[in-house]
Amino acid sequence: MATYKEAGVDIEKGDECSAIAYAYAKQTFSSRKGMKGEPVIIEGGFTGAIDMGDFYLVQNDDGVGTKMMIAEALGKYDTLGYDLLAMVADDAACVGAEVISISNTIDVEHVDASIIDPLMAGLAKACKEHKIVIPGGEIAELKDMVNGYVWNATAVGIVKKEKFITGAGVKEGDTIIGLRSDGFRSNGFTLVRHILKEKFGDDWVHADYGNGKTWGEMVLTPSKIYHSFILDLHGRFDEQPKVDLKAIVHITGGGLPGNLKRVLKGANLTNLPEPKEMMRKLKELGNVTDEEAYKTWNMGVGMVLVSNDVKKIQEIAKKHGIEAQVIGKVAGNVINLS
Repeated sequence: MATYKEAGVDIEKGDECSAIAYAYAKQTFSSRKGMKGEPVIIEGGFTGAIDMGDFYLVQNDDGVGTKMMIAEALGKYDTLGYDLLAMVADDAACVGAEVISISNTIDVEHVDASIIDPLMAGLAKACKEHKIVIPGGEIAELKDMVNGYVWNATAVGIVKKEKFITGAGVKEGDTIIGLRSDGFRSNGFTLVRHILKEKFGDDWVHADYGNGKTWGEMVLTPSKIYHSFILDLHGRFDEQPKVDLKAIVHITGGGLPGNLKRVLKGANLTNLPEPKEMMRKLKELGNVTDEEAYKTWNMGVGMVLVSNDVKKIQEIAKKHGIEAQVIGKVAGNVINLS
């Protein structure tokens, strides 16, 4: 039975270290007390917020993780920009923020223009689609420190104070809506790689998946970016909301239960969608339990909205090519995956 911890990632230790990091971060907050740019404490949030007067500036960081290793094995880099943007822009969207810029850092063993070009071309394409600029970045050649490529980014967004989504208005009985994902996005890939290597060997990326595809091609499926859809619902900086979004949860590392509990006290999820075929196949190949799968991967739900304006949300989602499905209700103090 394959587990994320067995594959080399300890979620509990990761959470512990994140708590340590945020505790030290909060120690810096008092240095701007009463000044422009005073930070806002957001326990368990997906982004950091800074008070700029009548609006908040938000900022958060993430990367594509070991999904980069699959791109390297296939020699295909043009879709990773969507994964990178999704990780940071969709985190910022959780508070209703409009991302205006993204900077990025590439740490590499040896620089290679034939790789940097498709990486940046893909990121630029994704950013243009979502009206986000790339004002700068950094490429560092670190021969003795890294093996391959490490790609991370920082997103900067803005949101008016009256539109800042905190989850404070969430009540028991509110509707939980899941937004379908196209694949694994950029989380849980250490377990993905572990299972497929155990089954097919070192060259697993070229193993036959079926339908004329390889396993490498399937798991490299780029992330769907929800940022513009969320802004269509909530309104960009100067626009009024079309629906009442009470809370937004980005399903990243920690899966559904790990991320929902960052925002909700409890949820009864009685109508979860069928996971993507490749997720079901991988789960079977690795003999992965339901509990392990749902706390490691998104299992077909890339983002969660809490709102009772279901019909309007589904209408707008359809225009963005996004499937929005009611998956449950806010309830109790336990995240129940039925």
